[in-house]
Amino acid sequence: MEEPTAVERHASGSGNSAQRRSPKVIRTGTGGLDVRAAVWGFAAVIVVLVGVYVGSGNLRWFDAALAGYLIGVLLAVFATVYRYLVWIQRPPTAVLNRRGWESFRRKGKVGANVGGLIGLVFTNIFAQGFIRRRSVARWAAHQLVFWGCILAAAVTFPLTFGWLHFESVGQEGSHYRAFLFGISTASFPAESLIGFVTFHLLNIAAFLVIGGVLVFLHRRLRDPGALAVERATDFLPLAGLFAVSITGLFLTVSSLWLEGRYYSFLTDLHALTVILGLLYIPFGKLFHIFQRPANLGVHYYKQAGAEGEQQLCRVCDEPWASKMQIDDLKFVLPQVGFDYAHEGSSNWQDTCPSCRRKSIALAQTQRVGGFG
Repeated sequence: MEEPTAVERHASGSGNSAQRRSPKVIRTGTGGLDVRAAVWGFAAVIVVLVGVYVGSGNLRWFDAALAGYLIGVLLAVFATVYRYLVWIQRPPTAVLNRRGWESFRRKGKVGANVGGLIGLVFTNIFAQGFIRRRSVARWAAHQLVFWGCILAAAVTFPLTFGWLHFESVGQEGSHYRAFLFGISTASFPAESLIGFVTFHLLNIAAFLVIGGVLVFLHRRLRDPGALAVERATDFLPLAGLFAVSITGLFLTVSSLWLEGRYYSFLTDLHALTVILGLLYIPFGKLFHIFQRPANLGVHYYKQAGAEGEQQLCRVCDEPWASKMQIDDLKFVLPQVGFDYAHEGSSNWQDTCPSCRRKSIALAQTQRVGGFG
């Protein structure tokens, strides 16, 4: 009979891992269209269209001039959902996703994990403390871009979908009233501080984003560590964010100081940059906006591993990682082309990093005929 593969040995269980529930076999795909992901992508588009129709009062408050933006949003929604579902099915991601949910729902831990999730969302998503520990400058840049984009999205999407609109109060146009889903909210003087901030929220967002982009560029062009790993594509998202922000500011410049000159051209230019930026999200570095929340499960995965059985090194017999993590590595790595199983039941993953380095040093020494 043929020797079972590492995946088969792991799936069937051996030793202490036999009682642990093994991850499911992950479908890696054939490289063609993922029908399931496409169906979910179309479903997400339909949900957005229904939301636009209902939220805008059967299109009563939908601005036809923003139809191009809506088309860009729909294409971006489909592509983002499609890519996310394909990404979540990849062997490493699928195992982390499954283990994360298993760890989150552990018996006796659900209440504490739910409470801890609120803190994780604040520290990892909003405050981004893990970036601040690396570099204050990088953290400041991320915060400026993050909150600038959040503010812009909070204004742009409701306006585009017809969920938010403004109407003048009376005939003079000195007061405006905001309507959310057709429901009257607050009125304010157009020339008041509230009116100024309300009508310039997108400009404020643009200045935040431009400030973050400039900090990023300064670091990428001056920091030796960043220059060493720099790639041409690293500047593309920065260029896109800058283009969207600066063309949006040009609209304000045209209306306030140029008496509306070039406004029509600038409107088309800004719309083009926004639509291209939306289409870039699923295919570039900005996709990590949707990946980051999924990574919160890694915290619970590590926590469950630290509280569970530990992996002992087969050389020095010292614990160095959770057994659950090492078992998952043995399961996933062969699926992505790295099978470190030896003859019999041993596996290179059973060796701690320190002993691996020693083994490599000894092998290299023997190869060159000794230490000198």
